[in-house]
Amino acid sequence: MTPTPVVALLTASALLGLYLLLLYLRGERKQGLVALHLLLGFGGLETLVMLLHGAPDGATFAAPGSFAKIAAGLFAVSAFSGFIAALARRSPVAANVVLGTHVTVGMAGFALLLAALSAV
Repeated sequence: MTPTPVVALLTASALLGLYLLLLYLRGERKQGLVALHLLLGFGGLETLVMLLHGAPDGATFAAPGSFAKIAAGLFAVSAFSGFIAALARRSPVAANVVLGTHVTVGMAGFALLLAALSAV
């Protein structure tokens, strides 16, 4: 298994997340697109973890000192903070802080994943 599905899913999730950020800044909210963003993100995280631990065909992506493990951890934190941001509607300030954390950590994970792929 190649890292292509991981990159495709996470790139689609990041691009959709940027579009959702634009909608959020306009004051709009599209629940269907949020759900698709969630599915793409979790699908990308799942395939990345599968590559780190070994795919069914025996392919792995766990090079020593690789940024991929750190990227997987950042994606997990980003997924958790995105879930918490959706629950924190009672306090708009807290929701914005958690949403900012979601975006920042997610983009840092994406950058580290691209750095790990460039080293391969």
